[in-house]
Amino acid sequence: MKNIFEQKTSSEFIERINKLTPQTQPKWGKMNVQKMLAHCNVTYEMAYETKHPKATGFKKFMLKMFVKPIVVGDKPYSHNSRTAPEFLITDERKFEVEKQRLIDYINKTVSLGEKSFEGKESNSFGALTSKEWNTMFTKHLEHHLSQFGV
Repeated sequence: MKNIFEQKTSSEFIERINKLTPQTQPKWGKMNVQKMLAHCNVTYEMAYETKHPKATGFKKFMLKMFVKPIVVGDKPYSHNSRTAPEFLITDERKFEVEKQRLIDYINKTVSLGEKSFEGKESNSFGALTSKEWNTMFTKHLEHHLSQFGV
C-alpha cells in the first residue's frame, strides 16, 4: 500500500489529479469528474472539519463491525460499490474548486504527517491507527482516480 503521508506518494496523487479536466469521463459509475472530486473531499472533511456528524450508537456499532474492515482493509474497492449516504454528491460542483480542495487536503495530510493520525478519531469508526488512515485515504483516491483513467 502506498503511503499518503510520504511526499513522493502525495505528489504522485496530485500529478494524477492535475491530469483531470472538466471533460474527463469515468470508465465506470455515474459520477461526473466534479462530483467525484467532491466525493473524495468528504473523506478529508470528516478528518478535518465538523460539517459531518459523528456516528453514534447502533449506527457506529454497525459501521465498525461491517464497514470498517472493507474501508481500512487492503482489498481494493470493486467497481460500482455502494456509497454511504454522507458521500453522495447530489448537487453540481465546480471542477476547479473541488480539484483545489482535494489537492489542499492531500498537502495538509502530508504536512501533518503520520504521527498526527495515530489514534485520531474517525467520524464513522472511532480511533484509527495511522496505517488505517493511510489505507482509507490511499485506497479511496486510487479507486476514483483509476475510475477516471488517471
